[in-house]
Amino acid sequence: MNSNKPVLEVIYRVEPGCLGPQGKDYIEDFCTFSQPLVTAHTAGFMRWILVPRFDKSLPEMQCTLSGRTLTAEQAKRYFALFQADADELEAELNEQLTLLIDQYFGRW
Repeated sequence: MNSNKPVLEVIYRVEPGCLGPQGKDYIEDFCTFSQPLVTAHTAGFMRWILVPRFDKSLPEMQCTLSGRTLTAEQAKRYFALFQADADELEAELNEQLTLLIDQYFGRW
C-alpha cells in the first residue's frame, strides 16, 4: 500500500434479495460474515465496507476518503491512481459475494 495515500473506503450496499425471498432476515448476518473474507482479498489502497441495502434511495456503491464522500468522477480518478477500475473491482466483488452466499448457507 502507498503510505502517502489514505485508504479509500467503498461502502457497498448488498441487496437483501440476493439471499432469496427471506433475504431481509439474513442480510445483516451475511454482511458481518462476509466482511472479513472480502477484506482478505481487497487491494491495499481501498477497503470494502459491506452493509445491507434497506434504503433504495442510497447508491449501491459509495466511496469516501478521509471522511469525505467522493463523487463518481472523483472516485474514478482515485482508482486510476492505482491502475484500478471501479467497475472491474465491483464485478469481482459480486463474483466473490456469489460464492460467499453459497458458503453462508452451507452449500459447499
